[in-house]
Amino acid sequence: MPPRRAPSQASAAQSRPSSPDADTDDVPPFDPVDELQQHGINVQDILKLKAAAINTVSGVYMTTRRQMLKIKGMSEAKEAAHKILGSSFSTGIEVQEKRKRVLCISTGSKSVDAILGGGIMSQSISEGQSIASICFIGVQLQPVYGEFRTGKTQLAHTMSVVAQLPPELGGASGKVAYIDTEGTFRPDRIKSIADRFGVVGNMALENILYARAFNSEHQMELINECSLRFAEDKDFRLLIVDSIMALFRVDFSGRGDLLKYGSELMLSKLAKLSEEYNIAVLLTNQVQSDPGATMTFVAGGALKPIGGHILSHASATRMFLRRAEERVAKLVDSPDRPESEASYKLDEGGWSDV
Repeated sequence: MPPRRAPSQASAAQSRPSSPDADTDDVPPFDPVDELQQHGINVQDILKLKAAAINTVSGVYMTTRRQMLKIKGMSEAKEAAHKILGSSFSTGIEVQEKRKRVLCISTGSKSVDAILGGGIMSQSISEGQSIASICFIGVQLQPVYGEFRTGKTQLAHTMSVVAQLPPELGGASGKVAYIDTEGTFRPDRIKSIADRFGVVGNMALENILYARAFNSEHQMELINECSLRFAEDKDFRLLIVDSIMALFRVDFSGRGDLLKYGSELMLSKLAKLSEEYNIAVLLTNQVQSDPGATMTFVAGGALKPIGGHILSHASATRMFLRRAEERVAKLVDSPDRPESEASYKLDEGGWSDV
């Protein structure tokens, strides 16, 4: 069922506005894995695919043949997926048409939205980072990283509400999946942010699918479960993981190779989810000291995000947060935006302009 939203004070519309996909007669933006039945794959084998968190034809296509062979009876599934999806190549015009499906979700601050090109975008992953002194087609993880008290979790809370608003108000008319690895999700905070946008607090909470992860293995299981949820309910528009590397940092302390392997698997899965279901993925991340970087001239200086190059290579858009006299968001990396900065503040309504 579509997300229920209270009428916004800034809009006279009394019902949920049409999403950008409304003109497709509610056809989901993906091919359910059940369509493989029409190409010779039996129901039992399709159930095996779903048990392996593969719920779309694109998901089959994105899975290596070696991984598929580990699922008993799946040797023909790749060929069936190829018949449905056709060639992986497309013309520039076709890519341009596909980009029209991209959704853009506001951060709550117009100045930060401006440096991001409108906000956090679907089919991408964003990372945010922050330190205390100092958006979408294609697969992009969008991380936000930094130390405590710079507003990473507040950004996650703000966007959990904004994503439910209609597009003309910076939202995506959709639901949110929220994976919390540190126990910092607060329903009361969601309600206060909802008040700012004229949304009934309990309605905002009802449209947030929340889960608390307790270890890195559990976190991966929850991400896999999101695949099933998104396949069943096409109204999801945003997936938040707050924070992405905290549990891996604890579980794989001193075991660098395992940390690298485990986090790469997770980021690969997130990238596929973003592409398969046309959702935005927002990741928050912590920082750690890097004594060897004290003389560098990069954002954060002697601080670097946990996960290092693993996360940076998986992320298309990266935002670094710092706090001195005022809070500043710095766009560190983007495929189509220049490096730039914008000020923001935190108040009862979440992220907003200074």
